[in-house]
Amino acid sequence: MTPSPLVPTGGATVRAVNDEFHGDLLEVSMGPHHPSTHGVFRMVVTLDGERITKLKPVLGYLHRNHEKIGESTSYLGSMPYTDRLDYLNAMTNNWAYALAVERLGGLSVPERAEYLRVILAELSRLQNHVCLAGFLLQDTGASGTPLMYAFREREKILDLFEALSGSRMMCNFQRFGGCRTDASPAWLAQVAALVGGFGRFLDEFEELITGNEILMARTQGVGVLKGPAAVAAGITGPMLRAAGVGYDIRKVDGYGLYPRFTFRVPIGAHGDTYDRYMIRILEMRESIGILEQALRDIPAGPIMDPKAKLRGFRPKPGESYGRIEGPKGEIGFYLISDGSANPYRYRVRPPSFVNLTVLEDLCLGHTIADSVVILGSIDIVLGEVDR
Repeated sequence: MTPSPLVPTGGATVRAVNDEFHGDLLEVSMGPHHPSTHGVFRMVVTLDGERITKLKPVLGYLHRNHEKIGESTSYLGSMPYTDRLDYLNAMTNNWAYALAVERLGGLSVPERAEYLRVILAELSRLQNHVCLAGFLLQDTGASGTPLMYAFREREKILDLFEALSGSRMMCNFQRFGGCRTDASPAWLAQVAALVGGFGRFLDEFEELITGNEILMARTQGVGVLKGPAAVAAGITGPMLRAAGVGYDIRKVDGYGLYPRFTFRVPIGAHGDTYDRYMIRILEMRESIGILEQALRDIPAGPIMDPKAKLRGFRPKPGESYGRIEGPKGEIGFYLISDGSANPYRYRVRPPSFVNLTVLEDLCLGHTIADSVVILGSIDIVLGEVDR
């Protein structure tokens, strides 16, 4: 192959590549400044006409050395760093890390704190999935209306996070053995009011979008991922369930208090981009049901294990892995303790990075416009892709 000089075109760089077997191919470098690539991410796409013949994800622009920092920081000191992984879902990041440390140190969690964790996790799922729906529709070329509707609902949830933790996004709220602060009756009433109105919002959003013929044409049969391929690639979360695999860590592990709640695990039939959109919509409806049950049953009581010693915490030598069903899939933390105040080994299992590994398989044979929609349906955040 003989490449031509690079030609910048806005957020992408284009060059012609002569292939003796296929004729002239076009290599397009989308990103890291392209608006569709969700942050500092780059796709090097080889095109035959408009069809993708090769796609190479290029990562690392946002690498922050998170795991090595964790090995030189106290167990408590690493909690705020977890906020910066999936910066849309600080509450769930905190929970996964807290779970790993609690298993390492043999700590228990009071019942009220467990209820609060479930409430915050499901609120995080709502705001994550509603953002995904808004951004995905933006990627298909929709006007800003669906995205603004989605962000209107997200703002309500972020206001609740700020009222409880003092921060809208970098919450630093979970603690080993419980939660940092308690929720007031007024705060719980605000959550109940939001949950009571969220179903109506979803009804209006679906009436506007779900049956839209342009959305269906752009997403049905596009970026198909079948169950066996998803399992082989380690895919988790809504992407896996859209592929027809009914695997949800809330059901499988039963961590926290999830065995107490009644909820279904939605499963897709086709594994395409439309199914990945619909799974998020259906999961939001299930989250509403979980929140209603949790708000109804939350007891009074302490929010911290009295045996928990946060400062100077030194667990016995050993190892642990804590994982939860985050909004994007399995987020887990693997820790090894040598008895000191810092983890000897600190490793993150991020769903965005793992789910991104099938991007080329989903895009082959589709157009470059389809690749933007497919990438949006994976739902990545570069903070946990690069770490």
